[in-house]
Amino acid sequence: MDGNNQQHSLWDVFRDEFAGATYTDLTHAFFPGQPRFATFPDEQRTLLHDYDQGDDGQVHLYTHVGQWGTHVDPPVHYVKGGRTIDNIPVSQMLLPLVVLDISARVIENPDSTPTLADIDAWEQRFGRIPQSSFVALRTDWSKRWPDAARMSNRGSDGLSHCPGWSQEVLTCLIERRQVIAIGHEQLDTDPGLSVSAGNDDLERYVLTCDRWQIEMLTNLDKLPPAGALVMATWPKPKNGSGFPARVIAIHR
Repeated sequence: MDGNNQQHSLWDVFRDEFAGATYTDLTHAFFPGQPRFATFPDEQRTLLHDYDQGDDGQVHLYTHVGQWGTHVDPPVHYVKGGRTIDNIPVSQMLLPLVVLDISARVIENPDSTPTLADIDAWEQRFGRIPQSSFVALRTDWSKRWPDAARMSNRGSDGLSHCPGWSQEVLTCLIERRQVIAIGHEQLDTDPGLSVSAGNDDLERYVLTCDRWQIEMLTNLDKLPPAGALVMATWPKPKNGSGFPARVIAIHR
């Protein structure tokens, strides 16, 4: 391959592979009044310039917490001195995507969490979970968006009943499969019963391991369990502890 052909080789990959692929948006559009963590203030949005005001353009002022809507949590979110979002390399923003699907169990039991048997079943079908991949937990909980009450799903006991990750699965993914990041459809990494008890150990574990995560994904039901890529990106505030993200799956 001469230098000219080598220079354009990724164009060939795009034309032959990516251009015929499906692009699925895994991101909720955010807005004032949406579901959010209980202690967070609502978004404030001000129209500074607009055509109807006689201006020649439109400009909004957005005020919201970093953990707003579909968003990225870097290690510093829970770890003093941890990596900030401007220090997550762009090489980690395009990764192999693994989808662990427990949505059928969640219909029967909203407190469901994944087990090692789910990983075993996935790997029996598709092979070992790739190192340096992104693993998303499919629960179909995003179908409840943007109904805050249905997202939190509080029972007569006053506790939140919603799915989340499990320690055994996260330990396997991070320490044995060495994945780079995880994602889920719920507002929290930890299941609702843990969050109701003030326990966020699973999120702390993920971030303490110097991994990052995306919360409040959507459209995982439209993806294959294996073979897709995920592109996750966000703005670059210096020393940022979180920000709304745009997440896209590329698949056949």
